[in-house]
Formats: sequence, C-alpha cells, structure tokens
Amino acid sequence: MVSLRITSAPAPAVAGEAVLPKWWATVDRAAVCLVISLFAVGILLCFAASVPLAVRHNLHEFHYVFRQFVFGGLALVLMLSVSTLSVETARRIGCILFAGAFAATLLLPILGASYGTGATRWFSLGFVSVQPSEFLKPGLIVLSSWLMAASISDEGLPGLTASLLITAVVVGLLAMQPDFGQAALVIFSWMAIYFAAGAGIAPLVVVFAIAASFGVAAYYNSDHFASRIDEFLTRFLSTDTDARSQVDYAIKAIQEGRLFGVGIGEGSVKWYLPDGHTDFIIAVAAEEFGLVMVAVIMALFVALCVRSLMRLTRISDPFARIAGTGLVASIGMQAFINIAVAVRLVPPKGLTLPLISYGGSSMLATGLLLGILLALTKTPVETSHSAKKRNLMVIKID
Repeated sequence: MVSLRITSAPAPAVAGEAVLPKWWATVDRAAVCLVISLFAVGILLCFAASVPLAVRHNLHEFHYVFRQFVFGGLALVLMLSVSTLSVETARRIGCILFAGAFAATLLLPILGASYGTGATRWFSLGFVSVQPSEFLKPGLIVLSSWLMAASISDEGLPGLTASLLITAVVVGLLAMQPDFGQAALVIFSWMAIYFAAGAGIAPLVVVFAIAASFGVAAYYNSDHFASRIDEFLTRFLSTDTDARSQVDYAIKAIQEGRLFGVGIGEGSVKWYLPDGHTDFIIAVAAEEFGLVMVAVIMALFVALCVRSLMRLTRISDPFARIAGTGLVASIGMQAFINIAVAVRLVPPKGLTLPLISYGGSSMLATGLLLGILLALTKTPVETSHSAKKRNLMVIKID
C-alpha cells in the first residue's frame, strides 16, 4: 500500500547568506533603538553642558560636542559590530578585553596621570586620555561569568572561587588609585552574576558584609574616601541652603528647573560645575529641560534594562544568561548612582552617566559592553522569526 505523508522541514542554509538580514532578524531591535535614543539625548545635553568647558579652554564653543559625536559614533559602530558576533566570539573578546585592561591598570601607578584630581586613573596620550577601569568592568563580568558557568557544567572546577579572587584583586587595584566608585560598581556586578548563577541570599549577605567591612577600613585609612563621606554626611544633615560644593549646585539647578526647565541654553549651573558635562550632566538636564527630561532619561534606562533582562530569561546558555545579567546590572547601577549623587542620595563617586556624559573612554567602553550584551541576547537562529518562515514542504512516500 502506498501512502503520501506531507511534513515540513527547515530549509538548508544558503551559502553566502547575508549577515545583516540574519543579524536584524535575531538582534534585540528595541534595545538598539533605546541605546540610540540615549545617545541622541546625550548629544543634545552636550550642546548645553560643554560650552563653558570650551570657553574656559579658549576653544570653539562646540569643540566638545564634535568630540562627543565622534566618540559616540565610534561607540555605536563598535556596539553594532560586536552584536553581530556569536556568543563564543563575544566571550573571547570579553576575556581579551579584561586581560588588556587589567595589564593597563597595573601600569597606572607608573605611567598614569591624575590631572590634578588626586586619583591616578588615566593614561594621557596627548590628544586623548584613556581610563582602563572603564574597559575593565565589562571584561571582568564576562570572565567571571565564564568561570561560574564552567563550574556549573563541571562541578569539579573552582569557577566561583577563581572569579571571587580575581574580583577581589581588581577591587584592590581600583581602591589604590583611589577609585571607590568603580570598585563599588564591580562588587555589585559580581554579586549580580553570582545571584544569576544560582546563589542563595545568605552567601550574598556574607559578601555584602565583607564589602562593607572593607568600606569601613577604607574610611579609616584613606583621607580621600573619608573626606567625601564626611562632606556627604555633613551636607545631608545640614539645613544650610548655600551652595558650596558641586552637589549643592546640582540640587539648586534641579530646583530651578522645576517641571519644564528654564529653557535651552538659559541654565546657569553649567558655568559653576567643573563636572557639569560629565558626572553632573543630569543637573544641567534638570535645569534647562526640567523634570520631564530627567524622567525621560530614567525611563530609557529602565526600559533598556528590563527589556534585556526579559530577553535573558529566554536564553538557555548559562554563560549568556549570567554574563548578560551582570552587564545589565553594571550599566543600570552606574546610571542609578550617577543620578543619585546629583540629588544627594549617595556620596560623590566620580561615575559618568552611560551614553550621555562626555567622555571618550566611557563612551567606547559602554559601546563594547552593550555590543556584548546584544550578542548574548540575540534570538537563536533556529527560533527566529525568519527561520520559522523558511520551511520546505516534504512529501514522503511510504
């Protein structure tokens, strides 16, 4: 007896299939749009915040806007390029990034520059400065996630212990610069990937207690750290409204801006804040564009983080899931800390607002971080929308 049976099967891969259509079908397009929106907001705020800096240095008033556009454009190209890579290749790039940034961090005490800040965090290349710690963060997250994922698949591997020791060394190097803001961010990111790897609450509480004890030790052994904490507590508890510090000026700017701001280019705080284009750019946004702009910025960051976490819940690869969680935690917490500093919720940390604050190292490192995140959150080819449509009808004769 002869019978016909009709089934469907995936079409075979076509040799030389275009990369861009395949990338567009699998990448998180909503996240890409959110990133571009944040960058556009950053360019707009750079127009408002960087003019005083250019005037002080006798440069064209839009000198730093042009530089921000160049660095931001490079960061977006870097992000999109890395996002086309496979998970394995993205992991290798992250590990190589860590190795290079770690070696550069070790050389900072010898070859680094402080630019009068009292913290040796940069390499001066003449036309540009490079901050290795910005590149160290995503690299460390990828390496630690790889070690943790390896320990999950092979219980004999001490991945957790190795990642903890490496992170402790990195935190120690950052504290020596001193750069306690980046050190705190590294600790938080490690706790996030540890949680994503399946750790319970109790071990995280222990790690937090250890980190807090190191913070207490730093307070009693670092004048730089102690002065920032003392100033924060003094100003936090004081009822004096006179502006004396950058945080005070930022608070006044936010109050002046109210709901819709004083108008584009009409703000005054940018002329008094040395870091108005970097650490305190949210104050410039609040004064000139009002609470509405601050709410838009916060909403964009929240949407980017939530969207990425939702994508990660559908990823089966342990490494991609753990690393992606750490990358989201890093960029989300950095944005939170930057905004919290401006409203005096936490002591000043020296952290930029990702994609918005001026800075070449921060912009390029953020581009790399987001590129790796997009590579990890891509929809697998076999379950993507395009793959579902590419089925062939097969007729079998039994």
